[in-house]
Amino acid sequence: MDLSITTLEGKEAGKVKLSEEIFGLEPRDDILQRMVRYQLARKQQGTHKAKGRSEIARTGAKMYKQKGTGRARHHSARAPQFRGGGKAHGPVVHSHDHDLPKKVRALALRHALSAKVKASDLIIIDDLLSAEAKTKVLVSQFAKLGLENALLIGGAEIDANFRRAASNIPNIDVLPIQGINVYDILRRGKLVLSKAAVEALEERFK
Repeated sequence: MDLSITTLEGKEAGKVKLSEEIFGLEPRDDILQRMVRYQLARKQQGTHKAKGRSEIARTGAKMYKQKGTGRARHHSARAPQFRGGGKAHGPVVHSHDHDLPKKVRALALRHALSAKVKASDLIIIDDLLSAEAKTKVLVSQFAKLGLENALLIGGAEIDANFRRAASNIPNIDVLPIQGINVYDILRRGKLVLSKAAVEALEERFK
């Protein structure tokens, strides 16, 4: 399929041919959901922790004698039913990570790209360059392109001025091609790819 290339000023800059195998698939929600769940699970720290009765710093002596008090039989004050005791079945440090085959992850990225094309939310820019790190200039350029909530993907290196200017704009994310991922693509309204990013994706899935 052919898609028009524009500049940051909103001018035409030719056309680019996109691979049907990358940008022309019929998006599958189940694959996208699996990938988003995989990414979010990997982001969880899993450091929530409560102390069990064996970790509480209290005496382990029997609270009072077994018989003759008329009270219930108890041993340690570290038991969960007492104030200051350990937590019963509390959270422990663990990883939330789970496996997802490499081929499914690669397929999910292609489905995410195809979903943006199908929704007409993909824009190809000739290059993500800015002469100076001025947020005001970039905001006016984005307004011409209708970018209010977007993910911009550049080449292997992002222009320093462009990155600095874009970092101050809310709902705008800028990533190099190595950082492209399904979750960030889907959480933003528009996807903006530079020509270098398109070439890198074509090479990656060749």
